[in-house]
Amino acid sequence: MGDEKVVSETHARGSEDIEELELPKSNYVLKMDLRLIPILGCTYTILFLDRTNIANARIEGLEKGLNMPKNGYNNCIWIFFIPFVLVEIPSNLIMSLPRVRPNVFLGINMLTLGIIATCQGLTASYGGLLALRFLMGIFEATLPAGAAFLIGEYYTRKEQSLRFACFFTFGVLGPAVSGLLAFAIRNMNGIQGKEGWRWIFILEGLCTVAISFLVFMLVPDFPEKTKILNPAEKAHLLAKLKRDKGDQKLDLKSVNWLKVFTDYKIWFPTLMFFCCDMTAASMSAFIPTILTEMGYKAAIAQLLTIPVWLTGIVFQVFGCWVSGRIGWRFPFILFGISFAMIGWIIQMVYSNNRGLAPGIRYFSLFAMSGGTFIQMAMTTSWMANNLRGRASTAAGTAMILGLGNCANFVAANVFIKTEAPFYPTGFRTGLGLTIMGAAFCLGFLGLLWLHNRKLARKRQEHGGEDNQVDYRYQY
Repeated sequence: MGDEKVVSETHARGSEDIEELELPKSNYVLKMDLRLIPILGCTYTILFLDRTNIANARIEGLEKGLNMPKNGYNNCIWIFFIPFVLVEIPSNLIMSLPRVRPNVFLGINMLTLGIIATCQGLTASYGGLLALRFLMGIFEATLPAGAAFLIGEYYTRKEQSLRFACFFTFGVLGPAVSGLLAFAIRNMNGIQGKEGWRWIFILEGLCTVAISFLVFMLVPDFPEKTKILNPAEKAHLLAKLKRDKGDQKLDLKSVNWLKVFTDYKIWFPTLMFFCCDMTAASMSAFIPTILTEMGYKAAIAQLLTIPVWLTGIVFQVFGCWVSGRIGWRFPFILFGISFAMIGWIIQMVYSNNRGLAPGIRYFSLFAMSGGTFIQMAMTTSWMANNLRGRASTAAGTAMILGLGNCANFVAANVFIKTEAPFYPTGFRTGLGLTIMGAAFCLGFLGLLWLHNRKLARKRQEHGGEDNQVDYRYQY
């Protein structure tokens, strides 16, 4: 009862009253970081691990082992994303319901996902693999959107960019770890009469099952119900969030859903995410294959993928750290787009002239990784910074990670096996969408600037301050 009293009193205070609250002696933000980011980040690692291990299994004999048709590998990729895209928005809305606990909701879905992922290594047919990939898309959709949603609810706009960067960094670790694990697991070929590619699916699926139990135990509830902070810490957090975001509507009753789902502050970042995810999806699915086509043996190709992904981590964390300190988002996104374009242009030159050295093509993968992953974290943070209310945040994080991931449909169908190793269709599409991402970024920036200019004029005449309806947008 004492805990509830502190929370209710905090909500009743004005936004200026945070200074009147005694700052807790402990660094509760660090406590939140240690409790939220690692375990929620692991859910994103698992997403990329289970999504990209099929690329590692491919070069270990997956297609031959299941007698897959020429377009079979591409079909396995895009069939995953049909339910993935459709489930993310309703998943976040379910998680927003008062009686739904995030740890139980995410834990059940992750446990089910791990079981299905493990079965990929046991299937005896191409059709069975397709069915399992479809089911994986259903349960995996709940994890990244739900995790990003929860992170966005705990932090202020200034704090969010670095936390989203750390969250997405765990995602980048997925394919990096997958390459390392695949290098080790491939040596299990023949154990129990199973090929090496089967063990890749089995062991990485069992890893997902194991982590799901940690999700049950460690993922906290939403801030107003959290048990990871003491009453004084919770009161200070809620007051700080209220000062930063206003008195947000936390329930889903009487929400104008048409306004939420047509909000340009959600759609422009989603389109930007879609464009940069084209690069990430292409890299996830085809880096090991491209490296083997550059002349590297399968084992070496698995290891050479790791520094590419680590580069994405460095760009992402450092860029978002700087962004959080200066309060700007769009310059870093435009930098990322420019750097990713360098990588695509190099691949285009190779596709047209067919004479570039392998080292130059390998460098292009670093440019694409660094440029892409700084965009992902920054775009998600930029969107969350400009939304108000739990319904908008739930819908926004689901749309940007759901519809934004539709780029995987494109990537799965433009890297045509018969065009290997030059892939002109894939490289042209990637470069074109990267340029479109720059256009969406500048368009979004222009709309935010026009809104802030109009708001400034209104306040010069009539006064006023930020609330849930009229507030200054962040660049």
